[in-house]
Amino acid sequence: MAAMNPRFAHDLDRGGGGCVAGADEAGRGCLAGPLVAAAVVFDYACWTAADYAVLDLLNDSKKLTRAQRADVFAGVVAHAARFAVVSCSPASIDGRGLHVCNLLALDRALALLGPVDGPVFVDGFALRSSTVVHEALIGGDGRSAAVAAASIVAKVTRDRLMIALHERFPAWGFDQHVGYSSPGHRQAIAEHGVSELHRMSFASVAYEQLGLEV
Repeated sequence: MAAMNPRFAHDLDRGGGGCVAGADEAGRGCLAGPLVAAAVVFDYACWTAADYAVLDLLNDSKKLTRAQRADVFAGVVAHAARFAVVSCSPASIDGRGLHVCNLLALDRALALLGPVDGPVFVDGFALRSSTVVHEALIGGDGRSAAVAAASIVAKVTRDRLMIALHERFPAWGFDQHVGYSSPGHRQAIAEHGVSELHRMSFASVAYEQLGLEV
């Protein structure tokens, strides 16, 4: 029998074989587009060996290819007891601040899950004003299957949105870099300026090249 993905072993150990929830975000470091947070509940009491096998590749979204993330995303959606996704617009990020929006989005995603009969993990840091009892898990997307699943859901949802938005904003190449600070993205900003999808509160050399105050 193949060895179990260690992220599942973590959750089974901490959750006693029952429900475990995780939350994570995508797009925190982008120049453009929303920040997306997701929360996922797995009820391991309902799973068989085949369910674990389907999600054997489950890991931190940054360690998977786009094709792998798409496959794992489909598996997560099919196997999650519940999941929730929350998006913060660029205007909201500029108005409230990136970190504040990050905390609010994660908290809202957890709240949308409803009560979880088991541990709840949030990647990285605690949500101090949250009413949901949870535990901050440093490097959680590499340690907990539920957090890794939330990482995948947030990343794939955000990427697909940015690829769709490329049709409205073709000059910036969002279908390639999905808003991150790639050389091509910085060159597009230098040539075309910024769009309504860009976060003006995020300091960037690309913005400085245009003489924009951020």
